Amino acid sequence: MQPLNRKTANNSYTAPERIMQFGGGNFLRAFSDWMFDVLNKETEFKGSVVIIKPTQRGDYEELKQQDGLFHVALDGIRKGVLISTVTLVESVSRVIQPYTEWDEYLKLAENPDLRFIISNTTESGIRFSETDQLNDNPPHEFPAKVTVWLHHRFNHFKGEPSKGCILMPCELIENNGEALKKAILQYAHHFNLSNDFIQWIEDSNYFCNTLVDRIVSGYPTDRADEILEKIGYNDPLLVAGEDYHSFVIQGPEIIQEELPFAKTNLNVQFVDDISAYREMKVRILNGAHTSLVPVGYLLGVRTVKESMDNPVILQFVKEVLSEEITKTLQNFPDDELQNFVNAVLDRFKNPTLKHFLISISLNSTSKFMARLYPALKEYTENEGQLPKRIAFSLSCLIRFYKGEYNNEIIPINDATETLDFFKIIWSQKDADSIGYTELVQKILGNESIWGVNLNTIPNLSATVAKNLEEIENNGIESCIKNVLS
Repeated sequence: MQPLNRKTANNSYTAPERIMQFGGGNFLRAFSDWMFDVLNKETEFKGSVVIIKPTQRGDYEELKQQDGLFHVALDGIRKGVLISTVTLVESVSRVIQPYTEWDEYLKLAENPDLRFIISNTTESGIRFSETDQLNDNPPHEFPAKVTVWLHHRFNHFKGEPSKGCILMPCELIENNGEALKKAILQYAHHFNLSNDFIQWIEDSNYFCNTLVDRIVSGYPTDRADEILEKIGYNDPLLVAGEDYHSFVIQGPEIIQEELPFAKTNLNVQFVDDISAYREMKVRILNGAHTSLVPVGYLLGVRTVKESMDNPVILQFVKEVLSEEITKTLQNFPDDELQNFVNAVLDRFKNPTLKHFLISISLNSTSKFMARLYPALKEYTENEGQLPKRIAFSLSCLIRFYKGEYNNEIIPINDATETLDFFKIIWSQKDADSIGYTELVQKILGNESIWGVNLNTIPNLSATVAKNLEEIENNGIESCIKNVLS
């Protein structure tokens, strides 16, 4: 089977580089890169994507070897019919690793065609750090890298208003566009950049709040041979996802004019206020994922589909959504909420997706705060009691972050300081230096992890400590059944 690249695919054309994208992981490749590919093939858009490696480790070597080409396999239920497609995505032109190609990264800012900036650097990616400096090549944080790049562009084009950019961050945080703009302006002041540059950021660049939705499961190991045989290429970057997708963009009309999604069948919406869309999607769809992961993993299942096939876990997720999370979404009719819950569960049951829980678990602590904490807090305030299923999921998350269960290592992926903290606290518990009550109080009180002191939520620390002790003594399945209706 031949390797995949532009020579073997007989594809030498790349459109003008109009999009800079921070991140080249599974999600962005099967979401935004796939969408730009559709725009190129079905409209007059004609723009290619330059992928920027946001972190120092790795350089997307396979993507370079394949000249930016890869396949996306999409499956799902559409009007009762199973839809399966495999598409060669041709929208990526090249990769830049700023830690080794800093000059090339800055040179990209001199491209007059470059107009759009896309990112997905996880929930913890959009933040400000005083340790970043203007002369760092590159600075550490993603918004700092963007600030330096925009400043270089501002200087190169002498502040020309038309050379501003449209920024559409896809990080799953509230008002992600506004958060990115705030961080960039913080860096502009921190770097002592000119007032003219700051005004250019304000007046000539558009920071869009966005909401993205597509389940992307990654490389389809169990059916890769069949797909590769069909396409005729060896493609290690083959990525599978669900047919369903949604991209909601809040921004001025000019963005809709420049991105002709309306000329395609892509599910893209331009709205004046994204908050209602975000709240329902994040709390129900993403909240279901985040509540499921530690519970399902400790119970021994490894994928979302396996979780839905397990009646105990399925019932747990249904009750988290229907009995707790939806009760905090008071701006929506009950039938609309339940319809969305049912749709989410159907998507989780997609027989062709193999979405690994360990992949979803990336940065689970920040995901808990973005996805479940608001419902936890509001339910407690509104109902006068804890949402016991969300509290149980938090208990399982803390147990998950011990890094092992039933003598099996759990490959947790989170910030180093977060992992180190959990390791120290759990080692103190294993040495009997502290009990469950003190362990939980220390963990919930660590504001560097959660952003708030979770001990202030009435009865939460006592409930979590009790759950952890019961998990240890009685096993996870018995404990799950105790919290079900």
